[in-house]
Amino acid sequence: MSGLIGKKIGMTSIFDENGKNIPCTVIEAGPCIVTQVRTEEVDGYNALQLGFDDATEKSATKADIGHAKKAGTSVKRKVVEFKGFDAEYKLGDSITVEQFIEGEFVDVAGTSKGKGFQGVVKRHGFAGVGQATHGQHNRLRAPGSIGAASYPARVFKGMKMAGRMGGETVKVQNLRVYKVVPEKNLLVVKGCVPGHKNSYVIIEK
Repeated sequence: MSGLIGKKIGMTSIFDENGKNIPCTVIEAGPCIVTQVRTEEVDGYNALQLGFDDATEKSATKADIGHAKKAGTSVKRKVVEFKGFDAEYKLGDSITVEQFIEGEFVDVAGTSKGKGFQGVVKRHGFAGVGQATHGQHNRLRAPGSIGAASYPARVFKGMKMAGRMGGETVKVQNLRVYKVVPEKNLLVVKGCVPGHKNSYVIIEK
């Protein structure tokens, strides 16, 4: 899928033609620089490697610096491969937010906010077991039974239990593009996207 790398700016709301208030996310999408062109003859598949957000050479490896110089650009913080571009691009070309059209739908992937160690009610949506009265003590948010004793005499793999939550790659599909602002490289999409402010996201057409 063709797309761009972007940065989540934050959330806002806009009114549609019917006067309905729509929650939206503002994304700084591109401009992205073509840092490598994958071809069927050399790599076995066709794709474009895009770089976004300038990094300092001090924080980069020599391999990254050489890779960027070959494309005639500065070292990039985020590098992602995309397939499915219709147009032909060369090393060093810039791809902007103008490839998106207002009204079309996109998928946005990012890293969700880390929540740390959480219980089963927050992590898996358990309702909590038992009653709050009749002598019951401190079991309201407990997970309940996690398996039988004599058989199978073990806890099955994948049992929903307390643990670390968040910090995972999440993709939200079919978000409508409400506004494209080319002069500021901004993309406004309906709904929320994963990640905290200033986190990197991948927008796919």
